[in-house]
Amino acid sequence: MRENRLPPVPGSTARLHQLKLIAAARVSAARSTSREQVTDIVRVTVDNEVDTSTFRAIVDDVAPDSLR
Repeated sequence: MRENRLPPVPGSTARLHQLKLIAAARVSAARSTSREQVTDIVRVTVDNEVDTSTFRAIVDDVAPDSLR
């Protein structure tokens, strides 16, 4: 089966913003209670489209204040 996702676009701030918003919505909907849950949700959302430092930044941004 052919994949339906777009290939990574280096430096695409619009795509990065979109991924961050999707991850934030998913974390909020899941009512995550641990940092590990947030990390798992972000990992599934970004699916190899960002580098490690960007991944960590997204996790930090979308984690609820109580988990920071």
